[in-house]
Amino acid sequence: MTETEIWRLSGTDLAARTRAGDLTAEDAVTASIKRMAEINPDLNAVVEDLSSEALERARKLDLARKDGATPGPLHGVPVTIKINIDQAGHATSNGVAALKDLIAPDDAPVVKNLQDAGAVVIGRTNTPEFSFRADTDNPLHGRTHNPWGRHISPGGSSGGAGAAVMAGIGALAHGNDIGGSLRFPAAANGAVTVKPGLGRVPAWNPSQSAERGILAQNMSVQGLITRTAQDLHLAMPSLIATDPRDPFHVPMPWRGDAVAGPIRVAFSKETYGYDLHPQVDAALEDARAALVDAGYLVEEIQLPDVFDAGRTGYRALMGEVYALMKSDIDAAGSQTVRDIFSVYFEEFPPFAGQELLQMMAKRTHYAREWSLFMQNYPLVLTPFLPQPFFKPDRDTEGAEGVHEVLGCAVYSYAMNFLGLPAASVPARLAELPNGPQPINVQIAAPRWREDLAVDACQAIESRIGRMCDVLWEKMAERAWPRPA
Repeated sequence: MTETEIWRLSGTDLAARTRAGDLTAEDAVTASIKRMAEINPDLNAVVEDLSSEALERARKLDLARKDGATPGPLHGVPVTIKINIDQAGHATSNGVAALKDLIAPDDAPVVKNLQDAGAVVIGRTNTPEFSFRADTDNPLHGRTHNPWGRHISPGGSSGGAGAAVMAGIGALAHGNDIGGSLRFPAAANGAVTVKPGLGRVPAWNPSQSAERGILAQNMSVQGLITRTAQDLHLAMPSLIATDPRDPFHVPMPWRGDAVAGPIRVAFSKETYGYDLHPQVDAALEDARAALVDAGYLVEEIQLPDVFDAGRTGYRALMGEVYALMKSDIDAAGSQTVRDIFSVYFEEFPPFAGQELLQMMAKRTHYAREWSLFMQNYPLVLTPFLPQPFFKPDRDTEGAEGVHEVLGCAVYSYAMNFLGLPAASVPARLAELPNGPQPINVQIAAPRWREDLAVDACQAIESRIGRMCDVLWEKMAERAWPRPA
């Protein structure tokens, strides 16, 4: 195979070939590294190039296999890691200039799990300051661009991950999500992801000097962004391997028991007062049709109150952020991020004191409502955002910008507060006045049933097609990389 053909392979196809010996790990890694060298200077998705150590690791994997070692499930698969997670010997800057020399003493569980499975880290991807924007830009590493064009934000906070994997830099991209940071970049770039539920993926940063707040612990999760749903089924079983450094991780298998069919899907276009764009409406209809064709029973029905749960959850999170992070943001953040946080506190007035404790307790009430609802409807199909993805720096444009970027994303952050899995999959390519852009929908599932959400993503993808194939054609038409 040519190097171009290799970097285009899905993680599933790539792993099958490397495990069978049809490709070496070095072949796989070399192809991704060359793709990264070609397009990353324009994208700025990968902000730390690990090519040298990646090739060294790939060669060691090949030698071990030659000596009789059993290859792991991700043998030789190139991956990227977000710069807010510890990777031994590298800076966990979190996009903050003051943390540029915070060198990780050891690997975080997700890095260890991926490497234990045979994956090879080829680079570390960009994130906004403090990983707390739905766009990706920071004074330390600069702006990440969306491979579809500069008319669309790459999303955030895992914007570097989403842009990299969709552009062909690695088959798997690590990211994390406290209010949408896996799903925003997936939606922006036309990728696939599943935000795992609470307790699913072990998490901890050995470099941290204090434990995170209780809501951050309960709402933030680690995950992967991929080009195809099947790659989540390939890689997530390795990512969820237990690690004793996370005492609240729940060691459960990736696949749950079969659900007696047809699986019922609750479907809603409710946007709680926000305008539903015709292209988002069309994407929802396309997704519904795909699921129906695949044998799902899709019923349009009123859901438990997502708006109240989401807004309560994010106001509670902002209360915790205000109490525990504001001093760090003021001390180490740029004026841009300080201004954005000021508007966050206006959009989501922070709960404090006794009221904050009451709203944290109320989380169980919302979660119980959804748990009971999902007894009858194991999957829930909804918009992710009510409008096509926004332009870069929209969240710097005051209250109106933050309202469009994050205020309307109630289906996103509600799932973090509830602790439920939520997948994002492209269901349509919209040709809009500013240029083409993918439209993703969201599929929520019960706790521990990420596999059901990914199955539904596969059903939609089988009808819609992989968005990366369209993207690569358009990138080639634009003579990517752009002329200097």
